[in-house]
Amino acid sequence: MTVHFWIPGPLRSMTGGRTHVDVEPSGGTLGDAFDALFAAHAGIRDRVLTERGEIREHVNVFVGKSEARSTGGLATPLADGMEISIIPAISGG
Repeated sequence: MTVHFWIPGPLRSMTGGRTHVDVEPSGGTLGDAFDALFAAHAGIRDRVLTERGEIREHVNVFVGKSEARSTGGLATPLADGMEISIIPAISGG
């Protein structure tokens, strides 16, 4: 199975400037896909997950068109070809 991560601008320096990264997770969940992404690009982990291994409060992760927190978090099941988007919060005044 292959899944596709869309990488936001602030994290692209950790992927050699790539806008998307394809990974082949060892299992069928979002957590497995992140493990594969972090194995290839370790610096991204601390920007996406907390020390307890949860998605950071100010980071949204979409699996297809659904936000991962509403579909099971890191236990969200994946299918071959799924697109995963990492969306950091934008703030301003």
